[in-house]
Amino acid sequence: MAVIDEIEKIINSYGAELYDTETVNENGETIFRVYIVKEGGVSLDLCADISRDASPLLDIESPVSGEYRFEVSSPGIERKLTKAKHFKHSIGEKVKVKIIGEGKLKGVLKNADDEGITVETKEGDKNYKYSQLGTVKTYFDW
Repeated sequence: MAVIDEIEKIINSYGAELYDTETVNENGETIFRVYIVKEGGVSLDLCADISRDASPLLDIESPVSGEYRFEVSSPGIERKLTKAKHFKHSIGEKVKVKIIGEGKLKGVLKNADDEGITVETKEGDKNYKYSQLGTVKTYFDW
């Protein structure tokens, strides 16, 4: 999607990275969300600046059909990991992992590459290919 590439250029100009996009329906309203990450964290001002700069692009090429609201946000401290770059960015963080056909485990994401991940658990390091993974989320002990 060309508009996403242009939005990514705007995000990068602020020293941030595009994490992911999603289109959701919440309370009968369609929302197109762009998630960003930045070393040192994402501020409300950064989200507002990127939103302001990207909005004119969406007037020209809409990423979704019909009416929608555009949001720029951080993916948060507890977030889904779905792409290799998400895993690579989250090395060192605590993760909850559903293994297809095996159950769940918790541990620290020790390594991630283009093939799979290594999770450090109490029982030792566990290696998985991405194809073996169900839902994977980072988590925080509150």
